[in-house]
Amino acid sequence: MHSAVEFRKVCKRFGAVAANVDVSLSIPAGSIHGLVGENGAGKSTLMSILYGYYTADSGEILINGKLEKLRSSEDAISLGIGMVHQHFMLVDNMSVLDNVILGAEGGFRLRAHRQAAEVKIREICQRYNLDLDPHALIQNLAVGAQQRVEILKQIYRSSNILILDEPTAVLTVQETASLFEVLRLFKEQGKTIIVITHKLQEIMAVTDNVTVMRAGRVVGTVPTKNTNKEELANMMVGRPIEGILPRGPWKPGAAVMKVTDLQLRSKQGVPLLQDINFDIRAGEIVAIAGVSGNGQSELMEILSGMRLPTSGNIQFLGQDVPKNRSGDADGLPAKFRALGIAHVAEDRLRDAVVKNFSVRDNTILGYQQTAPRKFGLIDFGAVMTRCKQLLEDFDVRPRDPNLRIALLSGGNQQKVVLAREIAAKPKLMLVGQPTRGVDIGTIESIHTQLLAMRDAGVAILLVSVELEEVRALADRILVMSGGRITGELGASDFDATRIGLMMGAAHHV
Repeated sequence: MHSAVEFRKVCKRFGAVAANVDVSLSIPAGSIHGLVGENGAGKSTLMSILYGYYTADSGEILINGKLEKLRSSEDAISLGIGMVHQHFMLVDNMSVLDNVILGAEGGFRLRAHRQAAEVKIREICQRYNLDLDPHALIQNLAVGAQQRVEILKQIYRSSNILILDEPTAVLTVQETASLFEVLRLFKEQGKTIIVITHKLQEIMAVTDNVTVMRAGRVVGTVPTKNTNKEELANMMVGRPIEGILPRGPWKPGAAVMKVTDLQLRSKQGVPLLQDINFDIRAGEIVAIAGVSGNGQSELMEILSGMRLPTSGNIQFLGQDVPKNRSGDADGLPAKFRALGIAHVAEDRLRDAVVKNFSVRDNTILGYQQTAPRKFGLIDFGAVMTRCKQLLEDFDVRPRDPNLRIALLSGGNQQKVVLAREIAAKPKLMLVGQPTRGVDIGTIESIHTQLLAMRDAGVAILLVSVELEEVRALADRILVMSGGRITGELGASDFDATRIGLMMGAAHHV
């Protein structure tokens, strides 16, 4: 079997950061190839070079045995290479249809091409159970649906070499299984698929071969059937991974937040949240489980002050949360933070960091009013010292406070966000999808930090689509479906099948 893609001693640096070092790797045609490694190992950089998004500093790339110069994504697309990025490349105010055909509009006969494209898109959606309306605006779609649009785009363009960067990060178990069926069909048609994922069970389930990277280098490539999750995890981080993390007994204190009869309707009057009632107490982790797009994001936005509910009441430490006379949410997140409510947003690039700011500046983002000061101005020397300590404590790599945060891997960006919010010493921590797109070593680190906060008496509300994460962290579990809470379980009653039924609103407790 010939190689669809071959890297020969590929190197790439970003300033002082060596992202790829002498990477040599061969990917057989007509195979599904896994690429794993810790955040910052160089996986996404290598695939971005293959897609023409970055240019290698040195080395060679062969496509189907032929040496190619990939100077742009246009070059890659012309060679039949497609990529689904970890962070979506979609135009928010355009429809699903227009996003799919963007860049391949078909010349002057746009109307006819759009009509034909819509027919093809509807056929693909029906065939692969993608459940997308071609005329829906991207900005109105949940995160999981937006990911399906990215996948649809590549199916539509019939790429022969398909790169998927964390493709299942926001998909349900059923959607993941459906995607894997699509990938297997691609493989049967002779196409080559490269999957970057931190979910080792998915590597074992769908790939033929797997390459492990660490610190920008290839550690090894093995046939998937000859390895296991434990061996891959050890190769990734260079040490054994703990299966069960230490935690103290569940001893909840007084209620920190109480939510009563919360309702939210869209501008068009569509119910988004209905009859939400729950409380969360000091020293416990309450997890909200559910398929992405069932009201969890809207709930977290309301509880962090980013959005106003249509009706209902929220109390924090026995007092109603602040409200604006103007009837909008302007300035409320800052007031909520001042009360002691920290927020790790589920979409870190949209809501938690400013990509073009330095790591240092992102560590005080949202907390400018309480940052160290000298002569009434922010003392950036003190901020720098604090930032260096946070990078050390949270093992952020590279430990360069002056680096633009956009140049960090997704997992290291997440560590910066967590470091900032934990350092604020909150009484309540709202955490949305804390380990989305994060490697197994960093997941262990994040879970350890959250459990330590819980043991120290902090109330934590966790939203996660990962049932294993819910099992690992939760003291109590709320299940959401269709904007409602459809059930509640104690940690000792955890049952994936029962929770799955609640997530589909087929069971109410």
